[in-house]
Amino acid sequence: MTTRLETPRPARRSLGVPRWPKATFGADLGASLVVFLVAVPLCVGVAVASGVPAELGIVTGIVGGLVVGLLPGSTMQVSGPAAGLTVLVASAVDKHGLGALGVIVLGAGVVQIVLGLSRLGTWFRAISPSVVQGMLAGIGLVLILGQIYPVGGLAQPDSTWTKVAGIPDLLVTAVTSPEGGSGLVLAVLALVIMTVWKKVPARLRLVPGALVAVVATSALAAIATMPVHKVEVGSLLAALNIPTAAAWGELVTPAVLGSILTFALIASAESLFSAAAVDRMHDRPKTQYNKELVAQGAGNALCGLLGALPMTAVIVRSAANVQAGAKTKLSRVLHGFWLLLFVVLLPGVLAFIPTAVLAALLIQAGWKLLELRQVVALVREHRSEAFVLVLTATMIVATDLLIGTLAGLAVAIVKTAIEVSRLSVTAQHGDEHVRVEMGGNATFLRLPRLLDHLEQLPTSKHVHLDLTMVRHLDRACHQAVEHWAAQRRRGDCTVEVALPARVG
Repeated sequence: MTTRLETPRPARRSLGVPRWPKATFGADLGASLVVFLVAVPLCVGVAVASGVPAELGIVTGIVGGLVVGLLPGSTMQVSGPAAGLTVLVASAVDKHGLGALGVIVLGAGVVQIVLGLSRLGTWFRAISPSVVQGMLAGIGLVLILGQIYPVGGLAQPDSTWTKVAGIPDLLVTAVTSPEGGSGLVLAVLALVIMTVWKKVPARLRLVPGALVAVVATSALAAIATMPVHKVEVGSLLAALNIPTAAAWGELVTPAVLGSILTFALIASAESLFSAAAVDRMHDRPKTQYNKELVAQGAGNALCGLLGALPMTAVIVRSAANVQAGAKTKLSRVLHGFWLLLFVVLLPGVLAFIPTAVLAALLIQAGWKLLELRQVVALVREHRSEAFVLVLTATMIVATDLLIGTLAGLAVAIVKTAIEVSRLSVTAQHGDEHVRVEMGGNATFLRLPRLLDHLEQLPTSKHVHLDLTMVRHLDRACHQAVEHWAAQRRRGDCTVEVALPARVG
């Protein structure tokens, strides 16, 4: 009688439901609470700075945790409303109205999904770092310029130039009016607390400095009955801004389509650049860029249907997640659950937060985006890269985010093309002949230099032009060489031209 051995079958897993290891549950639970505490003031602050109801920022944070947190792509990244998009959102709401925001965000999400499915996510890593840094610096400058006005109790002006021109009046108001003075005191105190908190013992730093600053300053404002404007909070369901038929009708207008493309590109770039930075902080599975782009698109599509703010992967929350000891995706999913629980059970707590304090949080975020130390280092080591950075940031401040970023990309491409198309020319003169050797890349950008060398050669000598060491000879330079040689031969001069094996 033979005994039949059967290989035991692995336990079945329910489709689409991840299994969280029990060994890491405690670490993920603790990390989720830290990320939640970081996310609450930032979600509200970004919404207020964008000119939309505070609840919409919380909605985006919830979607970023419960939806994007479950999707494949990244393990440690945490998504939510980002300070870097406040400029875009405020501009879109001002131009198209709050009703069109959902349509724009939904459209941007669809574009992101298409980019991810087309496997174009990894191409975002090819953008020049100086352009990215310039983009972030420009966003930081615009953010700071806008948020100094709520500190003084004033509404921020519409354009960058009016923000700059209004600074003298802002200073007078901050010093002379009760609301301006109170807001200035609370904002400065919040910034001091966040700065000092970095130096406290590590155990205390498990509580985020931003949360400590918000709690302390809000308590001071309430106890001292300071005359400051505070966050206005209502029902989460009532705040949902689901697009109407009129809003859908604007989808075909060029202005809205331009906003959709801008939102998609900037949000994608910020998320994937954040992924590259966060991946260097941990030894867990690295980000799959195309899948992460699809996940971000799905989150933005849902936020658009709800009329909420757009989302990106946010470096502040993601870094807090890693530093708090997160092990799996569960930490970012739970952070979304805590946000939902908080806004359902304790929405009135947000009404105690002064807007000047939220402005201080965003001013600090804008300052971090500037990264002045890296800018100074870049100026010392690579002046051409520093020029691209400064130009990008300046154009963003002077015009808008899309124009500034495209200008930076254009200059970076031209700079790279000039640097790559280096052409070396050496000439050896004999009694009756001249041997000219060229190397490098002969492109149209070097055509004037190439022609100058050829036209200076003596007409009385035989010329041997050796281009075999040229790595790339484009059509413009090839035609120029042939035309020059033909002219020389018509003048009874002898010319030999040795071309490279491949001509572009």
